[in-house]
Amino acid sequence: MNEYSIERIKQPMQELVEPIRRLLGQLTTKEVEFDLEVLQKIVQSPSSELFILRGEEVVGMLSIGIYSSPTGRKVWVEDVVVDSRWRGQGYGRELINEAVKYCQRELAPCTLMLTSNPARVEANELYRTSGFEPKHTNVYKYDCQ
Repeated sequence: MNEYSIERIKQPMQELVEPIRRLLGQLTTKEVEFDLEVLQKIVQSPSSELFILRGEEVVGMLSIGIYSSPTGRKVWVEDVVVDSRWRGQGYGRELINEAVKYCQRELAPCTLMLTSNPARVEANELYRTSGFEPKHTNVYKYDCQ
């Protein structure tokens, strides 16, 4: 893939639902319900952005979540995934770079953060070499059902 673009999705489009489902299947083993309604909620929310990397097809995506707290605006990088057929060619770095540029241009001042499973060796190396510094803290989660 030589020609590609990274687009910030501003309108929900049915044509994106299946490619995003395919990418989500490569990102997590958890069952994720994703349809046009979910896409609509994401792109119409002022607290989230969705970026798609496209060549001849959708080959990657990244989302960011945005919120304000007493200590300042926080932005979380989420759901970074490049299709397994296209990995190792720098597309993940392009997505991360686009998120950083977007935050600098549109959301600064802010703190841009992400988490990554230590087992995802390549992803963790990408984040470190993209300028993210490890933060020594515990991450806890609670699934509200």
